[in-house]
Amino acid sequence: MRRFLLASAGIMAVATWIGAAAAADLSRPYPYPSRPAPAPVYSYAYNWSGPYAGINGGFGWGSSSWNGIPASFDVNGGMFGGQIGYNWMFGGLVVGLEGDADWTDLRGSTSASGCPGGPCTTKNDFLSTARGRIGLAADRWMPYFTGGFAFGNIRTTTPGLTGIDQTNGGWAIGGGLEGAMVGNWTARAEYLYVNLGSAGCAANCGLPANNVSFTTNIFRGGLNYRF
Repeated sequence: MRRFLLASAGIMAVATWIGAAAAADLSRPYPYPSRPAPAPVYSYAYNWSGPYAGINGGFGWGSSSWNGIPASFDVNGGMFGGQIGYNWMFGGLVVGLEGDADWTDLRGSTSASGCPGGPCTTKNDFLSTARGRIGLAADRWMPYFTGGFAFGNIRTTTPGLTGIDQTNGGWAIGGGLEGAMVGNWTARAEYLYVNLGSAGCAANCGLPANNVSFTTNIFRGGLNYRF
């Protein structure tokens, strides 16, 4: 009986010691290995694909030269019009086509000594472009590059002479930033450089030989509705 009691007491002491050791281990935080932060996910969740139409307005500044004088001078003025287009979306890449037509009042003049009868004036009344666009969708924002054809008139006036009003073809290149607003509305800011080449104006400008060139930089804002 005495041996049984001694054995029981020993077993109880060992069990108490094991329990205390286990409790002490449980109280220590387990050194779990740290996990790297997840990589950021590039989001282009907003759907830019489909047709759209809208309005635009802005300001242009550039230059015109009359090589028969010779003289080069500034042209500038406002503009207002509209645009239509279509976008295709491939993951985060947005590819589109766009056409626009604007009423413009871009003009300038020179009183250089070679001008017959007074100031020589160059004016642009309308401007239209047909361009491709390539953009990178960042959810509700899309920076883009654009380029293509440009069409517009080169109009010259000289006191007492008929001048010309000729439609020329040229090219346009630029870029912009477009952002999604409420519903299907988007807004944009855009820059374009436009070169309409030159138009011949000899006898109509009172000069034996003359070519009138026209280039302009355009900054405009726009509002589009996606259908």
